[in-house]
Amino acid sequence: MADPKGFLKHGREVACSRPVEERVQDWKEVYVPGSLLPIISTQASRCMDCGIPFCHNGCPLGNLIPEWNDYAYREDWAAASERLHATNNFPEFTGRLCPAPCESACVLGISQPAVTIKNVEVSIIDKAWDANDVKPQAPERLSGKTVAVVGSGPAGLAAAQQLTRAGHTVAVFERADRIGGLLRYGIPEFKMEKVHINRRIEQMRAEGTRFRTGVEIGRDLKATDLRKRYDAVVIAAGATTARDLPVPGRELKGIHQAMEYLPLANKVVEGDFVAPPITAEGKHVVVIGGGDTGADCVGTAHRQGAASVTQLEIMPKPGEDRAPHQPWPTFPMLYKVTSAHEEGGERVYSVSTTHFSGDEDGNVQELHLIEVEFIDGKLTQKPGTERVIPAQLVTLAMGFTGTDVENGMVAQFDLELDARGNIARNDDYETNVPGVFVAGDAGRGQSLIVWAIAEGRSAARGVDRFLTGASELPAPIRPTDRSLTV
Repeated sequence: MADPKGFLKHGREVACSRPVEERVQDWKEVYVPGSLLPIISTQASRCMDCGIPFCHNGCPLGNLIPEWNDYAYREDWAAASERLHATNNFPEFTGRLCPAPCESACVLGISQPAVTIKNVEVSIIDKAWDANDVKPQAPERLSGKTVAVVGSGPAGLAAAQQLTRAGHTVAVFERADRIGGLLRYGIPEFKMEKVHINRRIEQMRAEGTRFRTGVEIGRDLKATDLRKRYDAVVIAAGATTARDLPVPGRELKGIHQAMEYLPLANKVVEGDFVAPPITAEGKHVVVIGGGDTGADCVGTAHRQGAASVTQLEIMPKPGEDRAPHQPWPTFPMLYKVTSAHEEGGERVYSVSTTHFSGDEDGNVQELHLIEVEFIDGKLTQKPGTERVIPAQLVTLAMGFTGTDVENGMVAQFDLELDARGNIARNDDYETNVPGVFVAGDAGRGQSLIVWAIAEGRSAARGVDRFLTGASELPAPIRPTDRSLTV
């Protein structure tokens, strides 16, 4: 145990954010560099080393949180990094992007603010990189087996790294021009600078993983040819079919899916564009969707110099305290203010878009909305609450409905889908086609980054068992598991 009285002596402290007026002028991460260093050992000491650490169950990865909290308290950063990597391939990703269901399950959180698990995690891995403790782990021998991984998001990368370290020859296929999937082009730079992806890719290359960018399976390379060329295939292509908004005026120019808008801003930071082809500069921006992707659009619009930013959410405003039907240690739906929301804009709840109107050139100019409420469990419009707001750029951030079936990959593999439109799989993450496996959002549906990494690791074990008859990789998390986070 770290400090038996740590949680009694110390309150919760979190990373300091840079001033809003400073950070909206650039694309660097919002936190003050090094702000965690003076406080992180003290914060780790608040861990109670519970008899039953519910944080383990709150985390889909099963992270050994009390163990690395103890090492962090003792400032044994090398040991802390080893414990962190025992269950998580990419803690620098999760430490920045995960909503931290582990903290919602923290036992201390019953009566006090929870341990800053996420801040401790990111501090450990950042220290490990600075100390050159994160090294390639090449396999001792090769199996002679080959594996293709389709998709280079967190699930694909986790599966690829595990399989490479098991001795298989792995090639990762990515349809974009750079590796990283949504980590690269769906997450704004101010949430995670892409240097964190780049150095992991270099580590994986040194271990033996091969990467093929600009190749879309189903279009550029037939799935059937891929299957003939490799002994096994892991599909980690995500749930990329975006939910649309079929209302009058949707065809107007200036209305875009979030994943049409956000990647272009990232490409500016990468140096591909001087200015983004779609920009919020000087425009009244409306973001439809109140989740994390919507917040990413809000923060991006601020940095592009939007005249105003309004975020719409069809659901009621969440409460600031746990609802009775979401007791500890479940993951509660709470009102949260992200760094993007701190930077300005308006958030409007319980509203639905009825239609858009535009100018004579076909550009969107206004969004028409109406208030809604739940009556007998049914979402109902409230008469007399219609209003109009200016909208010269609209981004749709309403989630995703399933994996892409239009590019031909699903049909070419002859894969079966489940009732939700995801690729069906068994407990070993194998599809109805022998030797073809699925991990992450493509099989689970839109979910958290920790679930993606957990499923990538688990699918890798299923592949290893398929190729060798046994596996020494970590036991899988079953696709039917929901832990305490749902």
